Amino acid sequence: MSEEAVEATGPQVRRLGDWAAADLADLAAEYDTPLYVTDLERVQANATRLRAAFPDADVHYAVKAHTGQAVLRAVRAAGLGAECASAGEVVRALKAGFEGREIQYTAVNPPATDLDTVVERWRDDAAGLTVVAGARDTLDRLRDRGFDGRIAIRVNPGVGAGHHAKVTTGGHAKFGVPYDRAADLLADARDDFDVVGIHAHAGSGISGEDLDAHRELVARMGDLARDVGDLEFVDVGGGFGVPYHEDEPPLDLGAVADATREALGDVDARLAVEPGRYVVADAAVLLTRVNTVKEAEGVAVAGVDAGMTTLLRPAMYGAYHAIRNLDADGRRERPVTVAGPVCETADLFCEERPLPDPRRDDLLAVGNAGAYGYEMANTYNSRPRPAEVVRDADGVRLAREREGLEALTALEGDE
Repeated sequence: MSEEAVEATGPQVRRLGDWAAADLADLAAEYDTPLYVTDLERVQANATRLRAAFPDADVHYAVKAHTGQAVLRAVRAAGLGAECASAGEVVRALKAGFEGREIQYTAVNPPATDLDTVVERWRDDAAGLTVVAGARDTLDRLRDRGFDGRIAIRVNPGVGAGHHAKVTTGGHAKFGVPYDRAADLLADARDDFDVVGIHAHAGSGISGEDLDAHRELVARMGDLARDVGDLEFVDVGGGFGVPYHEDEPPLDLGAVADATREALGDVDARLAVEPGRYVVADAAVLLTRVNTVKEAEGVAVAGVDAGMTTLLRPAMYGAYHAIRNLDADGRRERPVTVAGPVCETADLFCEERPLPDPRRDDLLAVGNAGAYGYEMANTYNSRPRPAEVVRDADGVRLAREREGLEALTALEGDE
């Protein structure tokens, strides 16, 4: 990637310390906590950096990382397409202004309602949409619904990578057609569909340490593309990682792009990638306020108003997120456990981490909250979901209202 491209898109990574504490405090005072704050200009900068690293490739944003309408519109304005994992994500993408030809629907064991919705939208307002099928059954079910449009075959290359076993998809039997059966299925599909590509995905949160596995996956897909021929694209997934630890270097995106092109080799098809985390992770923080402080064997336990229902990644994956006390300038550091209000031992943002001595009403910021943050928010323990604000050159606005207690029973009727 050229120096000009780097300068145009800003630093390779945005650290938690780069957010202005006074601005975040003002937002917490106006909108209360817990609160997600998303910077749309950073979203666009990250998307632009991807376009610069992969100038000749199809780049689709993996919508599941963050489906907010404001984010989707920013992504589309930056020139990326939309890769959708459900019918709901397809509907969200269309509402945000993506055209059918810009949308790729990756159907993983799709429920009937998903296929019904996607095929209906394909007929009505999503002409040109591409469906990625990972099983012969999925093709049969699409035939039954009268779909004869653009199809890509998802392949299981037997190679996986990622930050956690739960998101390493490339080698798991759940995902895709076994590599040695893909060519036959693709040939059969050409009788009834417009077969335009092949697809594989190694996993999520891929770092420089995973490049060998990524190269192997891409190389296998290149071999398959040369074998079957007559394709528009070879999609090798996304999963490009971001540095969650403060001392972790940013991903060398240029090196990843070079390694990807080299491993793919000479194919008569466009390269396609579908990053999600890389676009939005460092574009958002979560604000939460300390409500309870207690001592526990030399450790300060800081109870906060956000929890595993607000940001699930630490509880689900053991994920590290940087934490900054915005009210603690000059205080000594000590071991601090930051705990949420959910009745689960897993409801921890960190355990015995060196942080400034906490006090009640301190405002904490949790970094890299843009990817799979709000998306995985839930109402376990009947805790309403948080609000989200977005900011761009036009200022700050409320993107998602704070859920109220009345919403928790809204679908249950009056009995």
